[in-house]
Amino acid sequence: MFRHFQSCHLELFSELMKKMFLKLVLLCLCRLVGGLDDDYYQVLEGHSVTLSSELTELKNDEQIQWKFGNEYTLIAEINVTANRFSVFDDVLDGRFRDRLKLDKKTGSLIITDSRTKDEGYYELETNQMISIFRLVVSYEIEVEEEDSVTLSSGVSELKYDDQIQWRFGNGDTLIAEITKQTNSFSVFDDVLDGRFRDRLKLDKKTGSLTITNTRTEQAGDYKVQINTEINTVKLRVLGNRKQVSVKIGNSVTLSSGVTKMRNDDQIQWRIKDTLIAEINVTANSFSVFDDVLDGRFRDRLKLDNETGSLTITDTRTRDADYYELQTNYITVYFRLIVYKEISVMEGDSVTLNSDLTQLKNIDRIQWMFGDKDTLIAEINKRPRYSVFDDVLVKRFRDRLKLDNKTGSLTITDTRTEDAGDYKLWFNNERIRSFILTVALPVPVLILNSSQCPSSSSSSVQYCSVLCSVVNVSAVSLSWYKGNSLLSSISVSDLSISLSLPLEVEYQEKNTYSCVINNTISNQTQHLDISQLCPTCSGSVHCCGPTEAVIRLVLSVLVGVATVIIVLYDIRSRRAEQDQAHIHASQT
Repeated sequence: MFRHFQSCHLELFSELMKKMFLKLVLLCLCRLVGGLDDDYYQVLEGHSVTLSSELTELKNDEQIQWKFGNEYTLIAEINVTANRFSVFDDVLDGRFRDRLKLDKKTGSLIITDSRTKDEGYYELETNQMISIFRLVVSYEIEVEEEDSVTLSSGVSELKYDDQIQWRFGNGDTLIAEITKQTNSFSVFDDVLDGRFRDRLKLDKKTGSLTITNTRTEQAGDYKVQINTEINTVKLRVLGNRKQVSVKIGNSVTLSSGVTKMRNDDQIQWRIKDTLIAEINVTANSFSVFDDVLDGRFRDRLKLDNETGSLTITDTRTRDADYYELQTNYITVYFRLIVYKEISVMEGDSVTLNSDLTQLKNIDRIQWMFGDKDTLIAEINKRPRYSVFDDVLVKRFRDRLKLDNKTGSLTITDTRTEDAGDYKLWFNNERIRSFILTVALPVPVLILNSSQCPSSSSSSVQYCSVLCSVVNVSAVSLSWYKGNSLLSSISVSDLSISLSLPLEVEYQEKNTYSCVINNTISNQTQHLDISQLCPTCSGSVHCCGPTEAVIRLVLSVLVGVATVIIVLYDIRSRRAEQDQAHIHASQT
């Protein structure tokens, strides 16, 4: 009997030794390699985390124990046979008090409101297996792009023998190090393609790390190791608001700023609070929700599988809005402007249509102009409406008209200075954007006169050409011979017509052009002498309209004079014959 007892005792002891040895091996492996992917958990401070037992359902005889730390302190236990589910949250000075829960179906352990002191190794022991889990609790810091941020080491003052290492990202890249014994303080800001260059600073008293002028590419997990203790800081960067403009009907891409997504990346695109696209790299899931918001995006949303960027095709005016990109580590807001391009000839009128059919009495319409969004017209609860044509140094004086029924804006007698951005706000929401371009008129060339050679002069033919533009202001009109300026005339603010003459030889091979220009643009009209100026051949005399009229009048006068002279000569001859006949009769 004693031998039997001794045999059983030895078997039990052997089994216990095997378990202890297995625990030791697993623990050593975990600490050496930093934990296998399946046994490594990371949770944000204050959030909940579930350590999975990997069981789908507990068996009737299942016994489960959850232990924590180097001392294998029992913190939770399940005995299915006795229908007992127990958590021991008062152990270890009550660090887990009221924060441990057991899943009665699977035996998984849930830790709520996680804290940095929850970090460490957890052991799961069941009837069939022993598993070791490593839990890392990180705290999150938010910083706006271009601001500075300090990541605390958690130490008030470094000790003589302290060693500190700061690492970044999934690859645990070393970016800063302190060895107090040798008074060595180093930053490695050239790693990772120099993304931290000239932006890292170490506090020599506490070992805390400061990142200056932060960028979205610096968002991620930072690990600080003080001697053997490791803490994790999650840095979230709030990117600067980006404004993106697109012409109506074209495609536009809202960039995620990521060159390649990481294995654990999760990306969400929202318009205001509505989710329109989502990526879960771990699950290999890429989804667009183009039926939301009354289907306004139907068949027009595309996700880039490499970067997570969002493309909107065939853009429409109602796509203009605020978009939010949220990933594991960054949040970026985009303001999308969808504009309509309108071109008008200087001096003409143009109407910017609101596309509203009938305003209600409570509706509010505002028209803004330029980069500073200067208010130029407003309807505030019909029938009250106003145009502010004295703003911007009276640029629009007496040239703005507002349709009281639709809110459309008309600009009369347009000028080049009217070119720019116009925004329509309807009930405090921007609904339309226009880019107005005002083109200068093309100069008109007309024949002024042409002089042909005469027998008493040289054989050179001259042609006088007039370059004209109408209803212009603040422009210059110039004649050029090749690239050389020949003559020029300017007008300031008044809207008038301009003309500038040029006399050229018909035989010339030089190129002439008339140019109208202002500070924004120009228009050019080239002179074709052979087309505009008539030719002279032989004794045929060519002339302009004025000369032709004079010559016609002279020709008529000469003809009349000739007729009179001929008649006079005939009558004189008849009179002489009559006198001679009378004289002969008397004789």
